[in-house]
Amino acid sequence: MIFGAASGLAVFSGSSGLLITARAAMGVGAALVMPATLSVLAHVFPPSERRRAIAVWAGFAGVGVASGGVVSGWLLQHFWWGSVFLINVVVVAVALVAGALLVPSSHDERRPALDPLGALLSMAGLGLLIYAIIEAPNRGWLSVRTLVAFGLATVIMGAFAAWELRVSEPMLDLRFFRNPRFTAATSTITLIFFVIFGTIFLLTQYLQLVLGYSPLQAGLRVIPWALAYMLTAPMSARMVERWGQRVVVGGGLGIVALGLALLSRSGVHGDYPLLALALVVMAVGQGMATAPSTGAIVVSLPLDKAGVGSAINDTTREVGGALGVAVFGSVLVSRYHLDVAHHVAGLPAAAHHAIASLGAALQTAKGLDGTAAAHLTAVARRGYVHAFDQTMVVTVAVALFASALVSWLLRPPKETVEQSEPALAVEAA
Repeated sequence: MIFGAASGLAVFSGSSGLLITARAAMGVGAALVMPATLSVLAHVFPPSERRRAIAVWAGFAGVGVASGGVVSGWLLQHFWWGSVFLINVVVVAVALVAGALLVPSSHDERRPALDPLGALLSMAGLGLLIYAIIEAPNRGWLSVRTLVAFGLATVIMGAFAAWELRVSEPMLDLRFFRNPRFTAATSTITLIFFVIFGTIFLLTQYLQLVLGYSPLQAGLRVIPWALAYMLTAPMSARMVERWGQRVVVGGGLGIVALGLALLSRSGVHGDYPLLALALVVMAVGQGMATAPSTGAIVVSLPLDKAGVGSAINDTTREVGGALGVAVFGSVLVSRYHLDVAHHVAGLPAAAHHAIASLGAALQTAKGLDGTAAAHLTAVARRGYVHAFDQTMVVTVAVALFASALVSWLLRPPKETVEQSEPALAVEAA
């Protein structure tokens, strides 16, 4: 209900402040809903079926991505921008009725205590960190404001960790990370959404501002990624049964890196078959890595902690995604500034605002004469594509690092390896 009410508020927002407030309230509502959906699966399905159920649950995220991009694009093309939030109200109404009829009732009789201080510290620390990353390209990475923001974020996150280790019922029990499988799973989810959210954020701008697609056309061209993910995620449970978590998750992250490498070959005029192939490859790897890791987070904790595991899964997704948009957006903007700055020197003073972003450059070009407008548009689009390609190279490095990290965390215990060597010797004899 919170999500639906906040969406209704966003529909008629008349200022950026009200819209941001509504979006924050939507986040609160979503934070209450998403962990509960995964927790229900943990309680409804027996252990033998739980991983497959979670894999199917993860796959349905692809349905939301595929339909959300197309529906919102169509709404923006035919109605005002607030209509993209109006559809949420309808979805919430349907979900409330379906939930009342289909979802079994359950509750924790122990009623665990809340951790408001932990929540405030985590929000303040992450908020300052994201602010510093986003503002750094414009204010300077070594400016006083940027360094102070990074410093405060570090101190506050340190205080958060100390508090969570001290309080009896923490919001995030850091002791869970002593389990290598839990750590590997949360690292996978964080890093893969760090890469994917950042990439999709930049890709939508590339499709619309460089290639000139409408919101609907851009949404349609991202469907191959959503469909490939939707098909691969449910299959990942069988892959894990056959090859093991280490091979499937580590290999999936490597495949994501391959897709990102293909995406780094983007051009000013675009090559959609190559782009579609890159999206499909990324989605296959994402499905292989994400669904098993989501299941591992839940099943690595006791059943009475299923809600906690579900919440941690969603938290790692959102934190990774928010940081990915901030980091890769800042990397691209920094690179874009360097590429475009020396090309606008001979243009009118108004064109110098093009350094801010590609959108600003295209808007400025509309007020210039034909030759200057064409030159500024071409320079800005080339600069964005160059910056986009270089940013994709960074995402490749992150995905490869994630693959190596997960493979190391999921390595067989030393005792198991040592015990298997005599057995192999006996078999050979």
